[in-house]
Amino acid sequence: MHFVDYSLIVIYLGLLLFLGFYRKLRKDSSPAELIVGGRMLTLPAFVASLVSTWYGGILGVGEYSYNYGLSNWLVFGLPYYLAAFLFALFLARRARQSEVLTIPERLYQVYDNKTAVAGSVIIYLMTVPAAYVLMLGVLCQYLFGWPFWLGVLLGTLFSIVYVYLGGFNSVVRTDLFQFALMFIGFIVLLVVLVSQSGGLDFLKSHLPEQHLTWHGGKSHLYIATWYIIALATLIEPAFYQRCYAAKNASVARNGILISILCWMAFDFLTTSCGLYARALLPGLADPVSSYPALALQVLPAGLLGLFALALLATVMSTVDSYSFLAASTFGNDIMQRLFSIGENAVTRWTRVGLVLSTLLAVVFAVFFRSAVDIWYAFGSIGTPALLVPVFFSFVGKRRLPPRAALTSIVVCGLLSLAWYVSSYINPEGAYWLGLEPVFPGLVLSILIFLLFSRKQPGGLPNS
Repeated sequence: MHFVDYSLIVIYLGLLLFLGFYRKLRKDSSPAELIVGGRMLTLPAFVASLVSTWYGGILGVGEYSYNYGLSNWLVFGLPYYLAAFLFALFLARRARQSEVLTIPERLYQVYDNKTAVAGSVIIYLMTVPAAYVLMLGVLCQYLFGWPFWLGVLLGTLFSIVYVYLGGFNSVVRTDLFQFALMFIGFIVLLVVLVSQSGGLDFLKSHLPEQHLTWHGGKSHLYIATWYIIALATLIEPAFYQRCYAAKNASVARNGILISILCWMAFDFLTTSCGLYARALLPGLADPVSSYPALALQVLPAGLLGLFALALLATVMSTVDSYSFLAASTFGNDIMQRLFSIGENAVTRWTRVGLVLSTLLAVVFAVFFRSAVDIWYAFGSIGTPALLVPVFFSFVGKRRLPPRAALTSIVVCGLLSLAWYVSSYINPEGAYWLGLEPVFPGLVLSILIFLLFSRKQPGGLPNS
């Protein structure tokens, strides 16, 4: 990289810190101001924040599109558009009208405190940003030549330092900036690729045949599993937090619908660039680095720095959001419900949670070393545990009794966890009965709901 490229990155980091520190939390800030910014999120801020937060797995997308081609759209695109549409249709308005701050607060509102605590622990683990911390380490390795551990530590530090002092509003201000950068960088890269190498004819002649098929060589069951995992969107804390923070219910619903269009546009850019990476760099040893490797080969000084900003902005916007989600879950839900710490101590314990979630993210990143594996593992375990109890806490007139809801969360989560671990125990590396771990837990959760749910006269609270 050229001095110009490094200068752009330094300017970006300076602006990021300025935006993040622009307005710090007051010492007497309420939990609502800390966690949802006082519920004043406008439509443009809603869209920019949600789009940039939910697309932090940029290197994972590059890894998958490099290995399996167009099927990236059917695995990491279409199922999530459908799930987000369901969220907008059934949950966005209800979430905003519930006037709670977090998913566990809704579990407490509808079920009881034990159910809320169990849900809090799972949500905390699901929001620890391990996959995105991993990507920061890989990015810094490629762009700056740093050791992986140094990239993880410094990249994460820059992503969370302003969150520590500014809370949710700092996340939103920086997301607006990062939203613009992520689109600009990938548009520039794709334009350069097409102008230098050619369009579809070039890709057809330089890609393996399966890369232009809908399945990319993966089994039907594997692809179907991702459609089930995508249902985790219906319990996605980042969605609920933005809905709780929206000025009104219309902003929440319309913001998600507009975000879907933005994700579709960005998926076109990222999948196209992933195909070019495979065509131009067929022997790449580490596919998770396909985007930075491609940029280093084709972009001149200045444009390379701009694309580096796009990658950094995409990942860092997710690290700060999920670190804050994990931290607020720790402070507002786990500590408050287990130890009754009181509202005045929520900010202090949220900051403690921010440090703990960062350390845990580093441990997970070093253990897995694959973003896709991290998504798969936590999605396969968290989705069966929470999907049914959370969804039906907002939708319909039937609900589980508190004890059944708690049983569903704990038992179904543990069942899928055991199923996931079975691949490490089995000498052949296969899951029990050949079933993906998300299915047994989810089927049991649905059965528990069908057997034990009861119709509630007058519906659910604030539904």
